[in-house]
Amino acid sequence: MANLVDFVNNEFVTRKDFPVFGAGDTITVYYEIKEGEKTRTQFFKGVVIQRRGTGSTETFTIRKMSGAVGVERIFPVNLPALQKVEINKKGAVRRARIFYFRQLTGKKAKIKDKRR
Repeated sequence: MANLVDFVNNEFVTRKDFPVFGAGDTITVYYEIKEGEKTRTQFFKGVVIQRRGTGSTETFTIRKMSGAVGVERIFPVNLPALQKVEINKKGAVRRARIFYFRQLTGKKAKIKDKRR
């Protein structure tokens, strides 16, 4: 049964070629919004808090500050409205899920750049 599920995921689920990113990276996600008959492209730029799931159920969470309010958005990787993902900065963090980032403010909320 597991082989059948893997086969369906590999054959029928459309894959998008996004760059490799993880927690701590600052990315910009471009996605399409439909308003009536019109469609427009909107972007969401922030820090990746986590990636979870595998295959067709994989999602990633992005957090940004809008004024003094923190805004988080969860994107499924296979969302048809996703157009592209740009990596702005690679962050050096030691966790796969950086939920502690929610409580940090000011200079403490700055993530160090990953050295190449």
